[in-house]
Amino acid sequence: MAVISGKQKASEHRRSAVRLAGEQGLLCEEDVVGLPMDVGYRGPAACVAAGITYRQLDYWARTHLVEPSVSVPDGSPGHRLYSFRDILILKVVKRLLDTGISLQQIRTAVEHLRQRATADLAHITLMSDGVSVYECTSPDEVVDLLQGGQGMFGIALGRVWRELEGTLGELHGEPLSEEERRAADPHPADELARRRRQRRTG
Repeated sequence: MAVISGKQKASEHRRSAVRLAGEQGLLCEEDVVGLPMDVGYRGPAACVAAGITYRQLDYWARTHLVEPSVSVPDGSPGHRLYSFRDILILKVVKRLLDTGISLQQIRTAVEHLRQRATADLAHITLMSDGVSVYECTSPDEVVDLLQGGQGMFGIALGRVWRELEGTLGELHGEPLSEEERRAADPHPADELARRRRQRRTG
């Protein structure tokens, strides 16, 4: 009869967690090339891209969960547009709701994501045990949660980003002015990230 040490058992457990995280695409390793951030989308297109109903979109906007961040020149509420970032968050909200997370926890997660530069979102994995939502920005953090929590599940924002790249590429968007783009995506880190991506691909 073989005797397995506690250290060996822990190592096995970690390898299993790493394999599981890799299979589920949760390791914060997506290399994404973003769509142009100078395009806005009307409500119906945002619904299609996020996989939600117009009723959900309207309710979330009225309750300030996720609002369209682009104001167009005429300034009327019916002419606000959703940015790529807005639709990414809409899609994440839908996934969290589908897994049974409370709206209160989702609001907390959304507020946290709003503080992040758009370029950073692709490297975040949201993990949850069904009660709380945790933000992971490294493979080690994901693996630690998978090891320590029963019934943990995750949403890799990089994967959601990639799905949106495909969907939004087929939908009609409206060009934004430089001023509108800055208003929709006010994080200065995004411009630096965009230039770095251009240097890598240029």
